[in-house]
Amino acid sequence: MAKQKMTPSEALVETLVAEGVTDVFGLVGSAFMDALDLFPDAGIRFIPVAHEQAAGHAADGLARVTGRPQACIAQNGPGAANFVSAMAAAYWAHSPVVAITPETGSMGIGTGGFQELDQMAMFEEQTVYQVRVNRPDRMAELARRCFYRAKLELGPTQLNIPRDYFYGDIEAEIFATPTLGAGRPPQKEIAEAVSLLKGAKYPVIVSGGGVSQGDALDEVRALAEYLSAPVINTYLHNDTFPYTHELGCGPIGYCGSKAAMRTIAKADVVLALGTRLGIFGLLPQYDMTYWPEDAALIQVDRDPKQWGLSKIPKVFSVADVKEYATELLQELTNAVPDLPRHERRIADVAAEKATWDVELEGWSSSTSALMHPRRFLWELSQALPDNALVATDVGNTCSISNGYLRGFKGVRQHLAALTWGNCGFAYGCAMGAKIGKPDAPVFAIQGDGAWGISGLSEVMTAVREKIPVIGIVINNHEWGAEKKNQIDFYGDRFVGVDLADNPDYAKVAEAMGAKGYTVDDYRDVQDVVRDAIASGEPCVINAVVEGGEKVLAEPFRRDALAMPTRHLGKYAHLNLD
Repeated sequence: MAKQKMTPSEALVETLVAEGVTDVFGLVGSAFMDALDLFPDAGIRFIPVAHEQAAGHAADGLARVTGRPQACIAQNGPGAANFVSAMAAAYWAHSPVVAITPETGSMGIGTGGFQELDQMAMFEEQTVYQVRVNRPDRMAELARRCFYRAKLELGPTQLNIPRDYFYGDIEAEIFATPTLGAGRPPQKEIAEAVSLLKGAKYPVIVSGGGVSQGDALDEVRALAEYLSAPVINTYLHNDTFPYTHELGCGPIGYCGSKAAMRTIAKADVVLALGTRLGIFGLLPQYDMTYWPEDAALIQVDRDPKQWGLSKIPKVFSVADVKEYATELLQELTNAVPDLPRHERRIADVAAEKATWDVELEGWSSSTSALMHPRRFLWELSQALPDNALVATDVGNTCSISNGYLRGFKGVRQHLAALTWGNCGFAYGCAMGAKIGKPDAPVFAIQGDGAWGISGLSEVMTAVREKIPVIGIVINNHEWGAEKKNQIDFYGDRFVGVDLADNPDYAKVAEAMGAKGYTVDDYRDVQDVVRDAIASGEPCVINAVVEGGEKVLAEPFRRDALAMPTRHLGKYAHLNLD
């Protein structure tokens, strides 16, 4: 396209259009109002949230389910600062979000003026690329680069714009940037992988987030079936291989599947596809240290920086996981034609899953008058349709859901806060996901603490913007994860963890214009969930469950806590025997 005369605001908005952006999340502000004025005629829907953090999470959720870069925008200074946590979540999820951050005017930078902040430094560690527009006539060029780098490196980028640079007359050209793959897998490393897998007695595939992002489930399934290799999901990526498949074992990591953990412990070769093998997702669970340290590790990731972060691979390939799995299968079939099914290994997977299923159902069989949280999650999981998308927050009970979310049939269905672990993630993410997948039911699972951070206020957004997200508040009247720490390490001395006077969240939701349900009897859960789905409206399910020591799971980070010792006399009585 030849250069045309336009304003910088027009250049920015037309670049958004060229990149396929149809929804932008944010909170209205004077800094970008000149560009905002163009959104309706450009075909862009501006979705105003209650807090900018939710805008960042919504753009993240939309990016995860569409696989395309999405945008959020905020007022300079305080508004942009509220994006920081959301961008960190997107960074660790490898989610292509473009944060547009207008800043104080170019002539005021460094003067300490109204709402001035160094907006570059605070995003430096949680973006794959950031740039300050240094001339108005570079607006389209630099905006274009932010989208390109977000696609290329699968991560968030920042476009920082002095607020006076939206105005004036410039010459600019508008065009979409290409989407490039990671390149063909290196043949030498494919050959090494084939050699290891040919000789493997118990190969196990680890299916990571890259399998979901790369839409590579079919390729991984074909590879697993040819090898008769059990498949485990990485932590909080339960959508990267179906548990219902005869080779699917479920997720490792906190409160994950014992079947997956016992299975990978048997491996002599581990094929890790699309994963950095994050340390937190490999920690011992259920008193099991399950990672097979003596197994040969083949690791595939499109980012070469992921080599050796937690485990040293015998073979490491920088490749797109879809292309890699396709080529590896082809080379395997050439090397070992007509490999027979390994019936003993398949039967072993079935036995491990049967044992785990019985144990999990036993944990979830409480008939107490007030629901046990595990019974609630069991009933919820039975009511979720195959096409449901579920955004999960962090916290004790939310994290227990890792073992229950096993009905996913396809990729881009499990949307989790991952290792950034910021409370308040799920509801904003679910709003973005629902916009991206309007025909699928979308749930946000949060504890009552996290609900107060985001869901409680963002229900107003969902109602105003007609985004029929189903928010689930697991209401145990406590910050469960931290309470468990105080139980195990601090002698049941509870400081700051009790939420005893929660409002009736269903009634609050109704006052905002949503449908509200309160459920405390496990026998009502499935009917409530199905009714919420059928309503087609924003809904809040206030799930009142048991709290306290007997229902809380193990601490997230037992490895990061130690029994305290008090030396000063005034604190000596706090020492535990």
